[in-house]
Amino acid sequence: MRLAEYTDHTLRVLMHCAANPGRLITIAEVAQAQEISKNNLMKIVSDLARQGLLETIRGRSGGLRLVKPPSEIRIGDVVRGAETDFRLVECFDDTTNACTMTASCGLKGLFGRALGAYFRELDGATLADIVPPPRRPSKPDGAVIHIHAAKRAARRA
Repeated sequence: MRLAEYTDHTLRVLMHCAANPGRLITIAEVAQAQEISKNNLMKIVSDLARQGLLETIRGRSGGLRLVKPPSEIRIGDVVRGAETDFRLVECFDDTTNACTMTASCGLKGLFGRALGAYFRELDGATLADIVPPPRRPSKPDGAVIHIHAAKRAARRA
């Protein structure tokens, strides 16, 4: 099973917002940081706002931010909201199933149980569980402190 690129990008938008609490995030910032096109992000942000996960503020000082704390956003709910098809095999859809083995096959039950276990695992995790800790405060001149770069510089000295 593979998640759609849309779902991957949806999770990355939420993670980016969670990693930057207390400020508005712009679409341009997410596009650059996550290497996702602005057009794709516009649809994703619109869908997340409609689902009640993001607040969007228009205008020059606008941006987006999480509506709920990361600890209240379940990954399983996000994946269900972003994915459109969980039919792992043809027989998952009774309206289009043409498999001749359906009556005697145990595959649908096996995959159904596996999909249930998959979502139980995702439902047990929140955005807070998967997001990196918030960024460290900037130096007064606005330059971000990069810990790994500082360690490399110290080794060279």
